[in-house]
Amino acid sequence: MFAIKPLKMQNLKETTDKLLSFFNFKESKIEIDEEKKRVSLYIDDETVNSKNMTSVINSFNRLLKLIAKKYDEGPIRVDINNHHREREKLVIELAKAGAKKASITKSDVVLPPMNAFERHLVHEELSVRPDLKTESIGEGTSRRVVIKNI
Repeated sequence: MFAIKPLKMQNLKETTDKLLSFFNFKESKIEIDEEKKRVSLYIDDETVNSKNMTSVINSFNRLLKLIAKKYDEGPIRVDINNHHREREKLVIELAKAGAKKASITKSDVVLPPMNAFERHLVHEELSVRPDLKTESIGEGTSRRVVIKNI
């Protein structure tokens, strides 16, 4: 059973490599983190820049999730040029700063609206703090995390 999993991920990697070759990017590379179920693409091309990064990520995300589904791989996370990884670092730093402020001021700290994955990162990061608790409030695109003292 353990040999099947790497084969699925290898199939996903090979198919993604073929897909990338159709775009004729100046340079591209794919890395797969099986444990985190993360597919990281590195694309060096003038057509992929900060102005269109969100749409490029969304497009590749959709394609790669369909490919992963074909190989029964389950949910994956797609990152291009470390865009998501940098965002994750920023969210974690924001969580730490909010926790510090909540501890010092002994008052609730409301973080800005975040998507579900980013809120999960905050909850996970601060779950080790016995003096604090986190709670999601709001709905839709206004959903955010509140850091509270216990």
